[in-house]
Amino acid sequence: MELIQEKCRWVLFWVGTLLMLLIVSSGHAESDAEKRFVGSQACQECHETEYENYSSHAKKATSYESVTVMAKGLTEAEQRECFACHTTGYGQPGGFVSEATTPHLKDAGCEVCHGPGSVHIESEDPEDIVYDIAIEVCKSCHNSDRVASFNYKPLLFGGAH
Repeated sequence: MELIQEKCRWVLFWVGTLLMLLIVSSGHAESDAEKRFVGSQACQECHETEYENYSSHAKKATSYESVTVMAKGLTEAEQRECFACHTTGYGQPGGFVSEATTPHLKDAGCEVCHGPGSVHIESEDPEDIVYDIAIEVCKSCHNSDRVASFNYKPLLFGGAH
């Protein structure tokens, strides 16, 4: 009888351990899904130099302006297509919705390249943000179809963001 009870304890121990692993791993997946865009100003406190360079030198810091200038000749659907590259997180959870609703995300900010920053802001862990950006990330907007004459490499590699 004691042998059966001992085996039951071990089975319960391993079932409990497996359940805990499943809960922890599913909780981690949920936290990835819960990442939200916070806007470039939220990055400023810890990344002053980068924020200053971005604000002063990067054309994407005022990218929404391009949409408003072109809006007169575009349909509403065409304008929405522009938002994918000229705003932060458009079409993604917690991303740009409209200038009135999410003004802090109206330009292409830090999170366009580095990903949603909410978890990184809280943890301050570099693992919670995209640190090493591949040139392919840039090419999602800066491609030959959209901006054949725009030379973006010096901004990326020159540190001006």
